[in-house]
Amino acid sequence: MIRRGTTVLALVLPVLLLTLFGGGPAQAVGYRYWSFWERDGGRWTYASQGPSTARPADGDVQGFRFAVSVDSQDATQPRGTADFAAVCASTPARAGEKRLALVLDFGTPADAPSGETPPAPRTVCARVPEDATSADALAAVAKPLRYDTNALLCAIAGYPQKGCGEQVGGSEQTEQAGRPGASDGTGTTAQGTAHHGPSVGVLVAAAAVAVLGGAAIWQARRRRS
Repeated sequence: MIRRGTTVLALVLPVLLLTLFGGGPAQAVGYRYWSFWERDGGRWTYASQGPSTARPADGDVQGFRFAVSVDSQDATQPRGTADFAAVCASTPARAGEKRLALVLDFGTPADAPSGETPPAPRTVCARVPEDATSADALAAVAKPLRYDTNALLCAIAGYPQKGCGEQVGGSEQTEQAGRPGASDGTGTTAQGTAHHGPSVGVLVAAAAVAVLGGAAIWQARRRRS
């Protein structure tokens, strides 16, 4: 009889644990940051290096988008169309200089830090020396810029006023130190999330297992008597 009770426990227990621990989808954790993009023909591509090292050519189009994203594959692109001829139509070429069309998309209210309102997206033509980086071009037309101690781009034209790549969507909001594989200025992630004691699901599971096990043993003893 004990064997029968044990068998019932063995059959029911995995179902109970699966329901408690595996029944719901994992919550995605995103990060609020400025992503850096390059215009390739008629589409945006996520930049392979940060603005402080990228050296675009005259006539290039680049974009910056502020949003909450999980990683580079999930990153939100700048909105609207970007055309160099239209953005830089009133900026004539000069010897020894280059012109870059920059798209600055400050994102939506849903992605904004608490208490802040994103400015409207805008385009601007930056005329800079031929050897200038994308960061140089951005500094020429969109001050004030803000960087963290790891040279991560935190704010463009003063937005946002605070924060830099903070974690969003988890139980903790932590300042990030660097997303694996990302260059400076392209966005980074936090490493890990703090946990404080057992979760409610663990406690419920433990109680359920104890009750189920006790019931099986009681039933086995009852049948033996």
